[in-house]
Amino acid sequence: MGTLRDAQVAALTSLLNLNQPPTQLANGSSTTGVAVAPIPTWKVLIMDKTAQDVIATSLRVQDLRDQGVTLHMQLHSDRPSLPDVPAIYFVAPTQPNIRRIAQDLQKSLYASTYVNFTSALSRPLLEEFAELVAKDGTEDGVEQVYDQHLDFLVLSPSLFSLSPSLSTPTFSSSSVAAGVTDVTPTPGSSERSTYERLNDPRATESDIEEVTDRVARGLFSVLVTMGQLPLIRAPRGNAAEMVARKLDARLRDHVASSRGSNVFSGSSATGGDGAFGRPLLVLLDRNIDLVPMVSHSWTYQALVNDVLGMKLNRVAVETPEAGRLQKKSYDLDSKDFFWAKNAAHPFPNVAEEIDLELNKYKTDANEITRSTGVGDISDLSQIDMSSNAANLRAAITALPELTARKHTLDTHMNIATALLQGIKSRGLDTLFQMEESITKQTKAQLLEAIRNTQMENPEDKLRLMLCFYFSVGDAIPKDDLAEYERALKETGVDMGPWEYAKKLRDIHRMSNLGAAAPVSTPGGELLKGFSSLSNRFTDKLRDGGIGGVGLENLISGVKNFLPARKDFTITRLVEALMDPASASTQALQDTDDYLLFDPRAARTARPAAGRGRQTFGEAIVFVVGGGSYVEFTNLGEYAARSATSTGGGGTGTSTPGAPGVGRRITYGATEIVRPAEFMQSLAALTK
Repeated sequence: MGTLRDAQVAALTSLLNLNQPPTQLANGSSTTGVAVAPIPTWKVLIMDKTAQDVIATSLRVQDLRDQGVTLHMQLHSDRPSLPDVPAIYFVAPTQPNIRRIAQDLQKSLYASTYVNFTSALSRPLLEEFAELVAKDGTEDGVEQVYDQHLDFLVLSPSLFSLSPSLSTPTFSSSSVAAGVTDVTPTPGSSERSTYERLNDPRATESDIEEVTDRVARGLFSVLVTMGQLPLIRAPRGNAAEMVARKLDARLRDHVASSRGSNVFSGSSATGGDGAFGRPLLVLLDRNIDLVPMVSHSWTYQALVNDVLGMKLNRVAVETPEAGRLQKKSYDLDSKDFFWAKNAAHPFPNVAEEIDLELNKYKTDANEITRSTGVGDISDLSQIDMSSNAANLRAAITALPELTARKHTLDTHMNIATALLQGIKSRGLDTLFQMEESITKQTKAQLLEAIRNTQMENPEDKLRLMLCFYFSVGDAIPKDDLAEYERALKETGVDMGPWEYAKKLRDIHRMSNLGAAAPVSTPGGELLKGFSSLSNRFTDKLRDGGIGGVGLENLISGVKNFLPARKDFTITRLVEALMDPASASTQALQDTDDYLLFDPRAARTARPAAGRGRQTFGEAIVFVVGGGSYVEFTNLGEYAARSATSTGGGGTGTSTPGAPGVGRRITYGATEIVRPAEFMQSLAALTK
């Protein structure tokens, strides 16, 4: 069974091939049984912003070309007429979009039209589209109309967020039926996060219903793409329960209306419950633990997101060129071999890995230059044509791969340099190390960190104190709390998040699960991590014409350590639901009362608390209100650890949860939020 990204890429590939499955044999002429790639149908792709974001995180421009897409354009832009070429439309199901498609049909811009919506088109909008096409007499130009259920973003093979369109106001099918067809968001409303919408004290019941309905719709799309009909567990009395009930109803309606054959007819939907059957879907509310949203991390992926502001897997950094710094953008995805291997690793490990990969590249490049007589790996014109033919063939074959590898390593060298600068200027190493043992920090240590003028960003200090407050809470003496507040105010930081945190604790009395100390052993010193890269970074900076910015200057004072192993609240709750035998007593007590929904059960069955503890090999963990790379990494570490604890090994065809295989966890949230963005959401809730 593949990952969520595998499933999404397969769905997108089918869409780009006019909703036909990939051809296995070209004209049936192959007798070897090997798949033969057919000549693709050349076409153009028309997208809106929603669809563009969906494709951007999973496919590259070359992938589009491989599927026959010669040109891709925005729906609401001026486009040339291409009457001899078919057009694939991939857009959100909105009224402006269907009207623009109808206009294109009226103008006969393309030879034929294949319409694909990112999610289900409502009946009123479908009828309006049909009326527009019929009135213009252009129905012969429409070859297909498909609901694709692809309105979510896959940021890593097992990490997803819902499409941004699901976090902004849109008119529902009920509003269309009522005659409300053009809803204009209030100023700034499109920028509000799901967490703000759900926790705004001014939000009405209808506002909450609208948000949870959109979240349920997005989750339905994820499950349709995966072909999974899971058991659903959710705590009582919050937005997660509302989403669970709405999603359960949608799944039941789909199964009932499909009369036997549906997208969930595979083995995972019809098999038994537990580790060797259906997966588990765990729905949780963000307020169950806010620590991962504001804490600092020491892993590569989370640091890139926090320090460099990664968005849709793209990051921009300043790199030295021709004696000055220039901003460059890089795409980071699973096709980047270094990112795929090291994204979840601690940053010192990544620094060492860059050094190892550069040495490997240098060795491979030297081997080619030695065997072919080329003075430089990039200069093919120097190849001695009288050389051994086998060596020439090997060199020509290896050169493209070596060039791509060098480009990838240069990319991560530049990113690592930018990260080191951010780590030093913000004191992120010190902050992270303090948060690793946050409940053991003394008043003097915390005040010293707040007043440390070498940490340039006051918000980092507030994040440290929020981690402390969420973890210790009522145990802080009032006098100490007042002194912390005075010290924070002196830094000039916006105290809105702090005020909201106090209000939240007063209202909800947040669970102290998050206050548990790290388990297992702390990480050890990594002696080679930064030092091994010192000369390489310095040489690169010098080659770029930037003097005095050597790595030894960047890392002076940056702590060189590996993080302790600890589990966040959500990880412990997921462990209790997936593997009760290994979970803590407290986590089991908290999850035993969770509601259970089984969309496959009879409609007369009511959702109830867990019917006994079960073991699951696969889970989808979804947080309503936002998620973080820190939490994603923590769940991934638990999943990897479960394989070790059951004996390790295992093959790719083994069932998740079987001995030696480990558990498979897919993590998602309404949005994957940068800590700075979440701090803005907390501050907005106090205004």
